[in-house]
Amino acid sequence: MLTFTVSKEKNMEKVTLQADWINGMAFETEINGHKLVMDAAESSGGTNKGPRPKPLMLAALAGCTGMDVVSILAKMRVDIKKFRIWVEAQQTEEHPKHYAEIKLIYEFTGKDLPMDKLEKAVSLSEERYCGVNAVYKKAMKVTYEIRVIKE
Repeated sequence: MLTFTVSKEKNMEKVTLQADWINGMAFETEINGHKLVMDAAESSGGTNKGPRPKPLMLAALAGCTGMDVVSILAKMRVDIKKFRIWVEAQQTEEHPKHYAEIKLIYEFTGKDLPMDKLEKAVSLSEERYCGVNAVYKKAMKVTYEIRVIKE
C-alpha cells in the first residue's frame, strides 16, 4: 500500500498522504517507506499505540529546521560536536486546542563556534528554507534562541 505520493501539477508539487484507521483512535500511515502509527492517550479513548498528531507537528518543525541548519553549517565548514533543538509550545486550553506560540532553542556544542555563522544558518532556515516554519509562522508566533555550550 502506497500512502505517500508526490506529483507535479501546475508548477506545484501535489503531496498525497493516506491514513488508515486501525481501531479505536489509532491511525496508520506510511511516509517515505516508514510506517507511523498515531493514537490518542488512554484517557482520550486511545490505546497509546503511537504519538499524538500535535506533538508530531513540533517534531516536524525541529527536523525541518535542524536539517537546514546542519546542511548550511557544513557548507560554512563549521565543526559542531553536538546539536540539539528544543521546541517549546504554548497550547490553548479551549477547543480546538492548538499551538498559539512556539519557541525553538538551538543548542550547539563545540569548540570556538563562530556565533555569526550559527546565527546566519539559523536565520536562513527560519526565514528562507524551512517550509514547516513558513506555514507555522502564518498561524502562530514562532521565535528562536541560540545557545552555545563550549567544550
